[in-house]
Amino acid sequence: MAEKCTFKRGIHIPENKERTTGKAAELVPLPKQVVIPVNQHFGAPNKPLVAAGDAVKRGQKIADAAAPGPMTVPVHASIAGIVKKIEPRLQSNNTEGLCVVIEADESVSGDDFMTPLDPFTCSKDEALSRIREAGIVGMGGAGFPSHIKLNPPAHLKIDYIIADGAECEAYLTTDEAAIRAKSAAIIKGLAIIMKITGVNTAIIGIEDNKEALAPLLEQAVADGKYPGTISVRICKTQYPQGGEKLLIRALTGREVPSGGLPADSGCIVQNIGSLIAITEAFTLGRPLIKRGLTVSGGACGNPRNIVAPIGTILTELPADYFNIDYSRLAKVIFGGPMMGSAVPHAGIPVQKNTSGVNFLTAKETYSEPEEYCIRCGRCVRYCSARLFPVLMNSALEAGDLDEAQKAGLMDCFECGACAYNCPARIRLTQRFRIGKFNLRTHLAAKQALAAAKADAVKDQEALKK
Repeated sequence: MAEKCTFKRGIHIPENKERTTGKAAELVPLPKQVVIPVNQHFGAPNKPLVAAGDAVKRGQKIADAAAPGPMTVPVHASIAGIVKKIEPRLQSNNTEGLCVVIEADESVSGDDFMTPLDPFTCSKDEALSRIREAGIVGMGGAGFPSHIKLNPPAHLKIDYIIADGAECEAYLTTDEAAIRAKSAAIIKGLAIIMKITGVNTAIIGIEDNKEALAPLLEQAVADGKYPGTISVRICKTQYPQGGEKLLIRALTGREVPSGGLPADSGCIVQNIGSLIAITEAFTLGRPLIKRGLTVSGGACGNPRNIVAPIGTILTELPADYFNIDYSRLAKVIFGGPMMGSAVPHAGIPVQKNTSGVNFLTAKETYSEPEEYCIRCGRCVRYCSARLFPVLMNSALEAGDLDEAQKAGLMDCFECGACAYNCPARIRLTQRFRIGKFNLRTHLAAKQALAAAKADAVKDQEALKK
């Protein structure tokens, strides 16, 4: 086995994975209804393709962009039934978004899957189209469309495909469960990506707390006999090892440039779940209509790894399925406790990028009021992106978005290490997340103003003529 690799800085957090480690992912009981957000990807918005009263089959496309373009991904029905409503609902990012509510109905039979497609004989365009039509996005982060990630600009040379199996967030063990159950599908997904991109080298990165799973992956590589080289590398258990920029640095020694993407460093990174979804899109013709996730936390009496249809609301499953102790529940987090989003209640649908839902007690979180920054420098010391969170925070407090950008705001990937170590309990991650949204809006407004000024100048010159 190759030597363990890592990155500089970062932190060690309580893992709290023991309650679900080694547990197989169980398919949840069929929900009576699902609430499927129309937009679950980073890119242009979708619009519904169905109306209230329509009967829909499992796998049927129910939303897509008005003019499907490169940054669009469709959404599909995750159960068969009747569309009851199309209305705004609260989503895991704490904003309301349009959702299609489908009520399960046994009278609607059959699946509306795509015809299986051989990924190793079809053309690159056919393969990318299949991945888009399957609605596949990054399942461990912001939901970036996979077909875009797998088709980088021609001037960028890609040398490595990286499978992100680090799963560094506390509580989450869904990737570990997937490796145990579907190693062959993971390796086939990597081979499909290698075929699409023409890259001959792939690396699977896992932390050493999952080192026992390496033989499963290596056996799947041997059994698959795919062209090229696929290897397993063990990384030291350190947060946030699963961040794609840090995993690239640990596995290859390469640096993603400021403001750049992994492709700018010659790498493409895909989450374990996305690889499985890609395999199933070709071999089964099944779009991304379900996903694995971990449900855990101190207030969860029956923590599990589960597989749930997209749009499932966990609180609508049988009460004893998770056995939540609401008397001890202090916070609900979609995702892991470091990078996830705290939500007002658990009646929110599972989305394509929902890696977990954690029901935390007061001892597992904190609610102390913020104090004044004492300029201790801990946020700088532990920032694995080598930024200056203290300067970013000062600029945002002053309302100076341009200065926050200069301090590196857009290079922050919101891992939460700074907030975790802040003695003043300043909600730095939340502040940076909001600040990045405001900065994007600010930059868009500046671009629009510059374009308007340029048009005005052209108009004045035309009048002079």
